[in-house]
Amino acid sequence: MVTVAVLGIILSIAAPNISTQLANQRVKSTTATLNNALKEAKVESVIRRQPITVSYDNESSPKSIIIKGLDAQPIASYSYDAKSSIKTATTTKIITFEPSKRVTAAVIYTICDSNSAASSRQLVVSSVASITSQLGGSCP
Repeated sequence: MVTVAVLGIILSIAAPNISTQLANQRVKSTTATLNNALKEAKVESVIRRQPITVSYDNESSPKSIIIKGLDAQPIASYSYDAKSSIKTATTTKIITFEPSKRVTAAVIYTICDSNSAASSRQLVVSSVASITSQLGGSCP
């Protein structure tokens, strides 16, 4: 009985930490997926010599990131965890990479998780299409 009681106490202490670590891992995974999609779009715009757009959809199931060419046909599609969400400060969910290795407008993406204890991450896309990842951002 004592062993079971001690085990129960240890599990009650460890459970919140485990769920936070899982949430942080989901945020990292979604950040990596978005990062890969943005880099692919950047390269495709140069190779194809045409503008390439990247958009995300937090409402669909599964949640997705879609890369499209000039003809609006999908080039690639990535899915990410249902408990993660991607947000931008602007209302637009689309970024366009130009063949001149630039983007139409700089964007900061904030990746959040449904677990509010998770650390959010940001992907910053500068006007010269430089993509950097960092901790930070606020999740409502």
